Amino acid sequence: MQLVNILKSRRFAITANELTSKLQVSQRTIYRDIQHLQSSGVLVEGEAGTGYLITDHDLPPMMFTLEELQALLLGSKIVSA
Repeated sequence: MQLVNILKSRRFAITANELTSKLQVSQRTIYRDIQHLQSSGVLVEGEAGTGYLITDHDLPPMMFTLEELQALLLGSKIVSA
C-alpha cells in the first residue's frame, strides 16, 4: 500500500532507486512489487531506469468500512482468545 500511495501522489515518475530509499527495501523488491501491481490491473506506467507512475487515479479505496473494521476487530479478539 505504501508503494501505491507514493506512486499515486506523484505528478512525475519516480525511479526505483528513490523508492528503495523511501521504503527501505531493495531495488529487486521494487521491481517485483511493480510487476505484481501491473499484473493485478493497476495501471503503473514506466520501466526500469526511467521511473514509475500510476496514471489512473480511479483505484478502489484502500480503507475499511466501519462494518469491515468491526469484523476484523471481532476476528482478532476471537483469535487472541
